[in-house]
Amino acid sequence: MTVPGRGRRGRDRFTVSSDDDVAEFAALLTELKARTERSYGSLARRLGMNTSTLHRYCAGEAVPQDFAPVERLAEFCGASPEERLELHRRWLRAVAARQARARGAEAGAGAEAGGEETAAAEATASPEAPAEVEGVPQGVAQGVPHSVAQDAGSAPVATPWYRRRRGSVLLGVACALLATVGTLSALPADRPSNHPSAAGTGAPPGRGPAATATAGTGGPASSSPTSGASPSASGSAGTSPDPQGSSRTTPSAPPAPSSGSGSGAGSGSGVPLTWTADSQVWALGCGHDYVVDRPPSRVPPPPAAQDAGTWAAAQGAVHGRETNVQIAVQGRSSTAVVLTALRVRVVGRATPLAGTAYAMDQGCGGSITPRSFAVDLDKDRPVARSVPGSNEGTPIPAVRMPYRVSAEDPEVLLVKARTKTCACDWYLELDWSSQGRTGTVRIDDRGRPFRTSGIEGLSRYMYDTGERRWRPYV
Repeated sequence: MTVPGRGRRGRDRFTVSSDDDVAEFAALLTELKARTERSYGSLARRLGMNTSTLHRYCAGEAVPQDFAPVERLAEFCGASPEERLELHRRWLRAVAARQARARGAEAGAGAEAGGEETAAAEATASPEAPAEVEGVPQGVAQGVPHSVAQDAGSAPVATPWYRRRRGSVLLGVACALLATVGTLSALPADRPSNHPSAAGTGAPPGRGPAATATAGTGGPASSSPTSGASPSASGSAGTSPDPQGSSRTTPSAPPAPSSGSGSGAGSGSGVPLTWTADSQVWALGCGHDYVVDRPPSRVPPPPAAQDAGTWAAAQGAVHGRETNVQIAVQGRSSTAVVLTALRVRVVGRATPLAGTAYAMDQGCGGSITPRSFAVDLDKDRPVARSVPGSNEGTPIPAVRMPYRVSAEDPEVLLVKARTKTCACDWYLELDWSSQGRTGTVRIDDRGRPFRTSGIEGLSRYMYDTGERRWRPYV
Protein backbone atom coordinates (compact mmCIF):
# COMPACT_ATOMS: atom_id res chain seq x y z
CA MET A 1 0.00 0.00 0.00
CA THR A 2 1.31 3.46 -0.90
CA VAL A 3 0.32 6.45 1.21
CA PRO A 4 -0.90 9.42 -0.91
CA GLY A 5 1.83 12.04 -1.27
CA ARG A 6 4.51 9.54 -0.27
CA GLY A 7 4.62 7.48 -3.42
CA ARG A 8 7.69 6.57 -5.45
CA ARG A 9 7.05 9.36 -7.97
CA GLY A 10 7.06 12.03 -5.22
CA ARG A 11 10.28 10.67 -3.74
CA ASP A 12 11.90 10.60 -7.19
CA ARG A 13 11.09 14.27 -7.75
CA PHE A 14 12.52 15.12 -4.31
CA THR A 15 15.69 13.10 -5.06
CA VAL A 16 16.22 14.85 -8.40
CA SER A 17 15.91 18.26 -6.73
CA SER A 18 18.42 17.30 -4.02
CA ASP A 19 20.84 15.82 -6.56
CA ASP A 20 20.71 19.01 -8.64
CA ASP A 21 21.90 21.14 -5.70
CA VAL A 22 24.74 18.72 -4.94
CA ALA A 23 25.68 18.46 -8.63
CA GLU A 24 25.91 22.25 -8.98
CA PHE A 25 28.22 22.44 -5.99
CA ALA A 26 30.38 19.57 -7.29
CA ALA A 27 30.55 21.14 -10.77
CA LEU A 28 32.00 24.39 -9.40
CA LEU A 29 34.53 22.45 -7.30
CA THR A 30 35.60 20.50 -10.40
CA GLU A 31 35.96 23.73 -12.39
CA LEU A 32 38.21 25.26 -9.73
CA LYS A 33 40.27 22.06 -9.46
CA ALA A 34 40.81 22.00 -13.23
CA ARG A 35 42.50 25.42 -13.10
CA THR A 36 45.38 24.02 -11.07
CA GLU A 37 46.17 21.31 -13.66
CA ARG A 38 47.05 19.05 -10.74
CA SER A 39 46.00 15.51 -10.00
CA TYR A 40 43.66 14.75 -7.11
CA GLY A 41 46.56 13.35 -5.09
CA SER A 42 48.81 16.38 -5.63
CA LEU A 43 46.03 18.88 -4.89
CA ALA A 44 44.87 16.95 -1.82
CA ARG A 45 48.38 17.03 -0.34
CA ARG A 46 48.59 20.79 -0.82
CA LEU A 47 45.21 21.25 0.87
CA GLY A 48 45.90 18.83 3.76
CA MET A 49 43.06 16.54 2.66
CA ASN A 50 42.61 12.87 1.83
CA THR A 51 42.76 12.11 -1.91
CA SER A 52 39.62 9.98 -1.96
CA THR A 53 37.71 12.59 0.07
CA LEU A 54 38.59 15.36 -2.42
CA HIS A 55 37.55 13.12 -5.32
CA ARG A 56 34.20 12.34 -3.67
CA TYR A 57 33.54 16.07 -3.16
CA CYS A 58 34.23 16.86 -6.83
CA ALA A 59 32.19 13.86 -8.01
CA GLY A 60 29.16 14.87 -5.95
CA GLU A 61 29.31 11.67 -3.87
CA ALA A 62 29.80 13.57 -0.60
CA VAL A 63 29.33 17.09 0.73
CA PRO A 64 31.78 18.52 3.32
CA GLN A 65 30.10 19.37 6.62
CA ASP A 66 32.68 22.12 7.23
CA PHE A 67 33.30 24.94 4.75
CA ALA A 68 36.99 25.18 5.73
CA PRO A 69 38.29 22.61 3.17
CA VAL A 70 36.19 24.25 0.45
CA GLU A 71 37.62 27.65 1.41
CA ARG A 72 41.17 26.25 1.20
CA LEU A 73 40.45 24.88 -2.27
CA ALA A 74 39.03 28.19 -3.48
CA GLU A 75 42.05 30.08 -2.09
CA PHE A 76 44.57 27.73 -3.69
CA CYS A 77 42.77 27.80 -7.06
CA GLY A 78 42.71 31.60 -7.13
CA ALA A 79 38.94 31.98 -7.05
CA SER A 80 37.61 35.53 -7.28
CA PRO A 81 35.49 37.04 -4.46
CA GLU A 82 32.37 36.54 -6.61
CA GLU A 83 33.25 32.89 -7.21
CA ARG A 84 33.87 32.35 -3.49
CA LEU A 85 30.49 33.81 -2.65
CA GLU A 86 28.80 31.61 -5.26
CA LEU A 87 30.73 28.58 -3.97
CA HIS A 88 29.54 29.31 -0.42
CA ARG A 89 25.92 29.61 -1.57
CA ARG A 90 26.07 26.34 -3.48
CA TRP A 91 27.67 24.62 -0.48
CA LEU A 92 24.84 25.79 1.79
CA ARG A 93 22.24 24.48 -0.64
CA ALA A 94 24.07 21.17 -1.06
CA VAL A 95 24.33 20.63 2.71
CA ALA A 96 20.66 21.49 3.16
CA ALA A 97 19.69 19.17 0.27
CA ARG A 98 21.57 16.20 1.74
CA GLN A 99 20.04 16.74 5.18
CA ALA A 100 16.53 17.22 3.74
CA ARG A 101 16.92 14.13 1.57
CA ALA A 102 17.87 12.02 4.58
CA ARG A 103 14.91 13.33 6.58
CA GLY A 104 12.56 12.82 3.61
CA ALA A 105 13.69 9.22 3.12
CA GLU A 106 13.10 8.44 6.80
CA ALA A 107 9.67 10.12 6.73
CA GLY A 108 8.66 8.29 3.53
CA ALA A 109 9.65 4.90 4.92
CA GLY A 110 7.77 5.60 8.16
CA ALA A 111 4.66 6.76 6.28
CA GLU A 112 4.55 3.64 4.11
CA ALA A 113 4.99 1.39 7.13
CA GLY A 114 2.31 3.34 8.99
CA GLY A 115 -0.07 3.08 6.03
CA GLU A 116 0.32 -0.69 5.89
CA GLU A 117 -0.30 -0.99 9.63
CA THR A 118 -3.40 1.22 9.35
CA ALA A 119 -4.81 -0.84 6.52
CA ALA A 120 -4.23 -4.05 8.45
CA ALA A 121 -5.86 -2.59 11.55
CA GLU A 122 -8.92 -1.47 9.59
CA ALA A 123 -9.26 -4.89 8.01
CA THR A 124 -9.13 -6.52 11.45
CA ALA A 125 -11.36 -4.05 13.32
CA SER A 126 -14.04 -3.65 10.62
CA PRO A 127 -14.44 -6.87 8.59
CA GLU A 128 -16.46 -6.65 5.43
CA ALA A 129 -20.15 -7.54 5.69
CA PRO A 130 -20.90 -11.10 4.64
CA ALA A 131 -22.77 -11.55 1.38
CA GLU A 132 -26.52 -11.60 1.72
CA VAL A 133 -28.26 -14.97 1.46
CA GLU A 134 -30.02 -15.45 -1.85
CA GLY A 135 -33.75 -14.84 -1.53
CA VAL A 136 -33.54 -12.86 1.72
CA PRO A 137 -34.58 -9.19 1.33
CA GLN A 138 -31.96 -6.54 2.00
CA GLY A 139 -32.04 -5.34 5.59
CA VAL A 140 -33.18 -8.72 7.02
CA ALA A 141 -30.67 -10.30 9.38
CA GLN A 142 -28.99 -13.36 7.97
CA GLY A 143 -29.82 -16.69 9.55
CA VAL A 144 -33.56 -15.85 9.72
CA PRO A 145 -35.73 -18.41 7.83
CA HIS A 146 -37.19 -17.08 4.59
CA SER A 147 -40.74 -17.84 5.72
CA VAL A 148 -40.29 -15.81 8.87
CA ALA A 149 -39.00 -12.93 6.79
CA GLN A 150 -42.05 -13.09 4.57
CA ASP A 151 -44.41 -13.23 7.57
CA ALA A 152 -42.69 -10.21 9.09
CA GLY A 153 -43.87 -8.08 6.19
CA SER A 154 -42.92 -4.47 6.80
CA ALA A 155 -42.11 -4.94 10.50
CA PRO A 156 -38.87 -3.27 11.63
CA VAL A 157 -35.82 -5.48 11.35
CA ALA A 158 -32.74 -5.12 13.63
CA THR A 159 -29.59 -3.67 12.05
CA PRO A 160 -26.79 -6.25 11.59
CA TRP A 161 -24.12 -6.25 14.34
CA TYR A 162 -21.27 -5.30 12.04
CA ARG A 163 -23.04 -2.08 10.94
CA ARG A 164 -23.86 -1.14 14.52
CA ARG A 165 -20.20 -1.64 15.49
CA ARG A 166 -18.88 0.55 12.68
CA GLY A 167 -21.22 3.39 13.60
CA SER A 168 -20.15 3.22 17.25
CA VAL A 169 -16.47 3.37 16.34
CA LEU A 170 -16.93 6.43 14.12
CA LEU A 171 -18.96 8.21 16.81
CA GLY A 172 -16.28 7.48 19.42
CA VAL A 173 -13.48 8.83 17.17
CA ALA A 174 -15.43 12.03 16.46
CA CYS A 175 -16.03 12.63 20.18
CA ALA A 176 -12.34 12.11 20.98
CA LEU A 177 -11.26 14.61 18.31
CA LEU A 178 -13.70 17.25 19.55
CA ALA A 179 -12.52 16.79 23.14
CA THR A 180 -8.86 17.13 22.09
CA VAL A 181 -9.48 20.31 20.10
CA GLY A 182 -11.42 21.83 22.98
CA THR A 183 -8.64 21.05 25.47
CA LEU A 184 -5.88 22.50 23.26
CA SER A 185 -7.80 25.69 22.55
CA ALA A 186 -8.26 26.28 26.29
CA LEU A 187 -4.53 26.17 27.04
CA PRO A 188 -3.06 29.61 27.97
CA ALA A 189 -0.36 31.16 25.81
CA ASP A 190 2.01 32.08 28.64
CA ARG A 191 2.31 29.30 31.18
CA PRO A 192 5.03 29.50 33.86
CA SER A 193 7.53 26.65 33.90
CA ASN A 194 7.50 24.59 37.10
CA HIS A 195 10.60 22.63 36.13
CA PRO A 196 13.47 23.12 38.60
CA SER A 197 15.86 23.97 35.77
CA ALA A 198 13.94 27.18 35.11
CA ALA A 199 15.36 28.57 38.33
CA GLY A 200 18.81 30.03 38.18
CA THR A 201 18.68 30.79 34.47
CA GLY A 202 17.29 34.27 34.65
CA ALA A 203 13.80 33.31 33.47
CA PRO A 204 11.22 35.60 35.12
CA PRO A 205 8.44 33.72 36.93
CA GLY A 206 5.20 33.44 35.01
CA ARG A 207 6.78 34.08 31.63
CA GLY A 208 7.31 31.46 28.96
CA PRO A 209 10.25 31.43 26.58
CA ALA A 210 10.57 34.48 24.39
CA ALA A 211 11.65 32.37 21.45
CA THR A 212 12.43 28.76 20.82
CA ALA A 213 13.32 27.29 17.44
CA THR A 214 12.99 23.57 17.99
CA ALA A 215 15.67 21.76 16.04
CA GLY A 216 14.48 19.61 13.19
CA THR A 217 10.87 20.78 13.44
CA GLY A 218 11.04 24.44 12.52
CA GLY A 219 9.48 25.39 15.84
CA PRO A 220 8.30 28.96 16.32
CA ALA A 221 10.53 31.69 17.65
CA SER A 222 8.80 34.71 19.10
CA SER A 223 9.32 38.31 18.12
CA SER A 224 8.69 41.47 20.10
CA PRO A 225 8.25 45.08 19.02
CA THR A 226 10.49 46.22 21.85
CA SER A 227 13.04 43.75 23.05
CA GLY A 228 13.59 39.99 22.93
CA ALA A 229 13.41 38.31 26.33
CA SER A 230 15.67 35.34 26.95
CA PRO A 231 14.11 31.91 26.67
CA SER A 232 13.77 30.03 29.89
CA ALA A 233 16.28 27.24 30.10
CA SER A 234 14.98 23.74 30.00
CA GLY A 235 17.87 22.02 31.74
CA SER A 236 18.17 18.51 30.45
CA ALA A 237 14.50 18.61 29.55
CA GLY A 238 13.21 19.02 26.02
CA THR A 239 10.90 21.75 24.76
CA SER A 240 7.76 21.17 22.76
CA PRO A 241 5.61 23.84 21.12
CA ASP A 242 2.02 24.29 22.20
CA PRO A 243 -0.80 25.59 19.95
CA GLN A 244 -0.25 29.17 21.14
CA GLY A 245 3.36 29.31 19.94
CA SER A 246 5.03 29.18 23.36
CA SER A 247 6.92 26.18 24.65
CA ARG A 248 6.52 24.01 27.68
CA THR A 249 9.21 22.27 29.67
CA THR A 250 8.99 18.49 29.86
CA PRO A 251 11.41 16.49 32.01
CA SER A 252 13.44 13.93 30.13
CA ALA A 253 16.56 11.82 30.33
CA PRO A 254 20.01 13.24 29.45
CA PRO A 255 20.49 14.00 25.76
CA ALA A 256 20.55 10.89 23.62
CA PRO A 257 23.15 10.67 20.85
CA SER A 258 21.94 12.08 17.57
CA SER A 259 23.23 13.05 14.18
CA GLY A 260 24.09 16.46 15.63
CA SER A 261 22.21 18.47 13.06
CA GLY A 262 19.25 20.73 13.66
CA SER A 263 17.36 23.52 11.95
CA GLY A 264 14.94 26.28 12.72
CA ALA A 265 12.67 28.34 10.52
CA GLY A 266 10.33 31.01 11.74
CA SER A 267 7.64 30.03 9.26
CA GLY A 268 4.32 31.50 10.30
CA SER A 269 5.78 33.12 13.43
CA GLY A 270 7.16 36.33 11.94
CA VAL A 271 10.82 35.45 12.54
CA PRO A 272 12.78 36.88 9.58
CA LEU A 273 15.62 34.33 9.60
CA THR A 274 16.31 30.61 9.36
CA TRP A 275 19.23 28.57 10.70
CA THR A 276 20.83 25.16 10.62
CA ALA A 277 23.28 23.77 13.18
CA ASP A 278 25.73 20.87 12.99
CA SER A 279 27.56 19.77 16.15
CA GLN A 280 29.50 16.95 14.47
CA VAL A 281 32.17 19.25 13.05
CA TRP A 282 35.78 18.13 13.45
CA ALA A 283 38.72 20.51 13.84
CA LEU A 284 40.14 21.21 10.37
CA GLY A 285 37.81 18.49 9.11
CA CYS A 286 39.74 15.62 10.67
CA GLY A 287 40.49 16.04 14.40
CA HIS A 288 38.05 15.26 17.22
CA ASP A 289 37.62 13.18 20.39
CA TYR A 290 34.65 11.11 21.51
CA VAL A 291 33.99 9.49 24.88
CA VAL A 292 32.57 5.99 24.44
CA ASP A 293 31.79 3.60 27.29
CA ARG A 294 33.10 0.57 25.37
CA PRO A 295 36.47 -1.21 25.13
CA PRO A 296 38.54 -0.71 21.97
CA SER A 297 37.70 -4.21 20.72
CA ARG A 298 34.02 -3.22 20.45
CA VAL A 299 34.52 0.17 18.79
CA PRO A 300 34.63 0.28 14.95
CA PRO A 301 37.23 2.33 13.03
CA PRO A 302 36.78 6.12 12.79
CA PRO A 303 34.26 7.18 10.13
CA ALA A 304 34.65 9.79 7.43
CA ALA A 305 33.93 13.25 8.76
CA GLN A 306 30.57 13.43 6.94
CA ASP A 307 29.46 10.20 8.64
CA ALA A 308 30.41 11.30 12.15
CA GLY A 309 26.82 11.77 13.32
CA THR A 310 25.76 8.24 12.38
CA TRP A 311 28.88 6.72 13.91
CA ALA A 312 28.53 8.67 17.17
CA ALA A 313 24.85 7.77 17.52
CA ALA A 314 25.56 4.07 17.00
CA GLN A 315 28.31 4.06 19.66
CA GLY A 316 26.48 6.26 22.18
CA ALA A 317 29.41 8.68 21.89
CA VAL A 318 29.67 12.06 23.63
CA HIS A 319 31.94 14.89 22.51
CA GLY A 320 35.22 14.72 24.40
CA ARG A 321 36.91 17.92 25.54
CA GLU A 322 35.48 20.04 22.71
CA THR A 323 32.28 20.47 20.71
CA ASN A 324 32.35 22.44 17.47
CA VAL A 325 28.97 23.76 16.37
CA GLN A 326 28.66 25.21 12.88
CA ILE A 327 25.65 27.51 12.47
CA ALA A 328 24.45 28.71 9.05
CA VAL A 329 22.17 31.75 9.39
CA GLN A 330 20.21 33.27 6.51
CA GLY A 331 17.48 35.86 6.17
CA ARG A 332 14.09 34.88 4.77
CA SER A 333 14.05 37.83 2.36
CA SER A 334 16.30 40.58 1.01
CA THR A 335 15.51 42.67 4.09
CA ALA A 336 18.53 42.84 6.37
CA VAL A 337 18.41 41.03 9.72
CA VAL A 338 20.96 42.17 12.30
CA LEU A 339 22.45 39.52 14.60
CA THR A 340 23.04 41.46 17.79
CA ALA A 341 24.41 38.88 20.27
CA LEU A 342 25.34 35.23 20.74
CA ARG A 343 24.99 33.87 24.28
CA VAL A 344 25.73 30.56 26.00
CA ARG A 345 23.39 28.85 28.47
CA VAL A 346 24.80 26.01 30.59
CA VAL A 347 21.85 24.02 31.94
CA GLY A 348 23.62 21.03 33.46
CA ARG A 349 26.97 20.29 35.12
CA ALA A 350 28.23 16.91 36.30
CA THR A 351 31.52 15.11 36.74
CA PRO A 352 33.15 14.04 33.44
CA LEU A 353 31.73 10.85 31.99
CA ALA A 354 33.42 7.50 32.53
CA GLY A 355 34.64 5.58 29.51
CA THR A 356 37.44 5.75 26.97
CA ALA A 357 38.49 8.65 24.73
CA TYR A 358 38.85 7.83 21.04
CA ALA A 359 40.70 10.27 18.76
CA MET A 360 39.39 10.61 15.21
CA ASP A 361 42.43 12.38 13.72
CA GLN A 362 45.01 10.64 11.56
CA GLY A 363 47.77 13.19 11.95
CA CYS A 364 46.09 15.62 9.57
CA GLY A 365 46.41 19.36 9.63
CA GLY A 366 45.93 22.47 7.56
CA SER A 367 47.27 25.95 7.02
CA ILE A 368 43.89 27.64 7.55
CA THR A 369 42.43 28.31 10.98
CA PRO A 370 38.80 29.47 10.64
CA ARG A 371 37.55 32.35 12.70
CA SER A 372 35.22 31.21 15.48
CA PHE A 373 33.58 31.89 18.82
CA ALA A 374 35.49 30.33 21.75
CA VAL A 375 33.49 29.17 24.79
CA ASP A 376 35.05 28.01 28.08
CA LEU A 377 32.36 25.83 29.66
CA ASP A 378 34.35 25.58 32.91
CA LYS A 379 33.59 29.24 33.69
CA ASP A 380 30.69 30.00 36.00
CA ARG A 381 29.20 32.24 33.32
CA PRO A 382 30.69 31.24 29.97
CA VAL A 383 30.57 33.70 27.11
CA ALA A 384 31.03 33.32 23.36
CA ARG A 385 34.28 35.20 22.67
CA SER A 386 34.99 36.10 19.04
CA VAL A 387 38.38 34.79 17.86
CA PRO A 388 40.14 35.73 14.58
CA GLY A 389 41.43 33.11 12.15
CA SER A 390 44.45 32.72 9.90
CA ASN A 391 44.97 31.79 6.26
CA GLU A 392 48.62 30.76 5.73
CA GLY A 393 49.73 33.56 8.00
CA THR A 394 47.22 36.12 6.72
CA PRO A 395 44.85 37.14 9.56
CA ILE A 396 41.13 36.54 9.10
CA PRO A 397 39.17 39.18 11.07
CA ALA A 398 36.94 37.93 13.87
CA VAL A 399 33.16 38.13 13.55
CA ARG A 400 32.01 41.26 15.31
CA MET A 401 28.50 41.65 16.59
CA PRO A 402 26.23 43.18 15.40
CA TYR A 403 26.38 41.29 12.09
CA ARG A 404 23.99 41.57 9.15
CA VAL A 405 22.47 38.71 7.12
CA SER A 406 19.77 38.41 4.46
CA ALA A 407 18.57 35.90 1.88
CA GLU A 408 21.39 37.00 -0.46
CA ASP A 409 24.05 37.27 2.29
CA PRO A 410 24.11 34.20 4.56
CA GLU A 411 26.68 33.76 7.31
CA VAL A 412 28.31 30.70 8.84
CA LEU A 413 29.27 30.95 12.52
CA LEU A 414 31.59 28.42 14.20
CA VAL A 415 31.36 27.95 17.97
CA LYS A 416 34.12 25.98 19.77
CA ALA A 417 33.09 25.01 23.30
CA ARG A 418 35.70 23.32 25.53
CA THR A 419 35.75 21.82 29.02
CA LYS A 420 38.20 19.98 31.28
CA THR A 421 36.26 19.56 34.51
CA CYS A 422 32.65 18.71 33.71
CA ALA A 423 30.11 16.93 31.57
CA CYS A 424 28.20 20.05 30.52
CA ASP A 425 24.79 20.38 28.85
CA TRP A 426 24.44 23.70 27.04
CA TYR A 427 22.78 25.54 24.19
CA LEU A 428 23.08 28.91 22.42
CA GLU A 429 20.82 31.93 22.11
CA LEU A 430 21.04 34.19 19.06
CA ASP A 431 19.48 37.65 19.34
CA TRP A 432 18.21 39.35 16.19
CA SER A 433 16.74 42.69 15.16
CA SER A 434 14.94 43.71 11.98
CA GLN A 435 12.71 46.66 11.07
CA GLY A 436 11.98 47.67 14.65
CA ARG A 437 11.36 44.10 15.85
CA THR A 438 13.67 42.02 18.04
CA GLY A 439 13.72 38.43 19.20
CA THR A 440 15.81 35.45 20.22
CA VAL A 441 16.17 31.97 18.73
CA ARG A 442 17.47 28.98 20.65
CA ILE A 443 20.10 26.90 18.86
CA ASP A 444 20.45 23.36 20.19
CA ASP A 445 20.71 19.71 19.13
CA ARG A 446 17.23 18.81 17.84
CA GLY A 447 15.47 20.24 20.89
CA ARG A 448 18.05 18.93 23.38
CA PRO A 449 21.14 20.68 24.78
CA PHE A 450 24.56 19.95 23.33
CA ARG A 451 26.75 17.78 25.60
CA THR A 452 30.53 18.05 26.12
CA SER A 453 32.61 16.03 28.60
CA GLY A 454 36.20 16.41 29.81
CA ILE A 455 38.62 13.57 29.04
CA GLU A 456 41.43 14.20 31.53
CA GLY A 457 42.36 10.95 33.29
CA LEU A 458 40.66 8.75 30.67
CA SER A 459 42.49 6.21 28.52
CA ARG A 460 42.89 7.67 25.03
CA TYR A 461 43.22 5.67 21.83
CA MET A 462 43.87 6.39 18.17
CA TYR A 463 43.29 4.08 15.21
CA ASP A 464 46.30 2.42 13.56
CA THR A 465 45.40 2.04 9.87
CA GLY A 466 48.35 -0.30 9.27
CA GLU A 467 47.43 -2.80 11.96
CA ARG A 468 43.70 -1.98 11.68
CA ARG A 469 43.15 -1.68 15.39
CA TRP A 470 42.92 0.91 18.16
CA ARG A 471 46.15 1.52 20.06
CA PRO A 472 47.06 3.88 22.94
CA TYR A 473 47.49 7.46 21.81
CA VAL A 474 51.11 8.58 21.73
